[in-house]
Amino acid sequence: MTTRSGWRPDAALLPVIALVTGMISLQFGATVAKSLFPVVGAAGTASLRVGFSAVMLIAVWRPWRRSLSARDAGWIALYGISLGLMNVLFYLAIARLPLGPAVAIEFAGPLAIALIASRRMSDFLWIGVAVLGLGLLLPVASTSSLDPLGVVLALGAALAWALYILFGQRAGRIDGGQALSLGMLVAAVVAGPFGLAEAGLDLFAPGILVAGLTVALLSSALPYSLEMFALRRLDRKRFGVLMSLEPAVAACAGFALLGERLGTIQWLAIGLVILASAGITATSRQPATMAVAPEG
Repeated sequence: MTTRSGWRPDAALLPVIALVTGMISLQFGATVAKSLFPVVGAAGTASLRVGFSAVMLIAVWRPWRRSLSARDAGWIALYGISLGLMNVLFYLAIARLPLGPAVAIEFAGPLAIALIASRRMSDFLWIGVAVLGLGLLLPVASTSSLDPLGVVLALGAALAWALYILFGQRAGRIDGGQALSLGMLVAAVVAGPFGLAEAGLDLFAPGILVAGLTVALLSSALPYSLEMFALRRLDRKRFGVLMSLEPAVAACAGFALLGERLGTIQWLAIGLVILASAGITATSRQPATMAVAPEG
């Protein structure tokens, strides 16, 4: 069924379904990752994820086909370092925190980028809402029951996410596929020593490798592909608003698959972060890209 203008309901619905499915896959991958923590640790799991992701992306994009200048290689290196640190820090954080609050805290990174780029008073209102939400999650609040070290690690992942966006914008001007695949390779080099230090040779056990490949597929390959499909069919504002639902999806996945129960204050805090993220995206003339979510 089409209208005279050629608009079809399924054409608008499919990218939304793809984006939500990608978010669910990403968080389901995070729950699989958490099941590996007792065996190879959080850093070991992170190194498996980015390692397998690098192999898959390099196989798809074959980045060696184009040469790089020293300047371009430098931007890609910075992009990859921030990506590797973001993965390690986030996995270390969710070893101590429930998924929902960890993702909500990590959203401080892209929200900070939005604030820096802002020239509108309304954006500062949304940042205030985000700060209120984050304040309810941080250990300084009497209502917070979250592990302090886990919160610090999540804030570190937020900083790495902000750097990932900044360096990714530079690296993405070179060639999207080449920058992403080489950046993920650098991330694997960064995460690898942390994983080896924590897990040792257990990292290469056949069963662990299969589980690590599963995490990479669920947390990287599938959501990246679905989000790219959606981004090409949705305007940036709608894409950004929908991506703002990620903390809620993470909280629901943590509850359904890991039995992570959150209190009323924590749900309120997550809701405030989602509201702020959606608000600043919807009202901004040039919404900040949240980046194809590479965290858990």
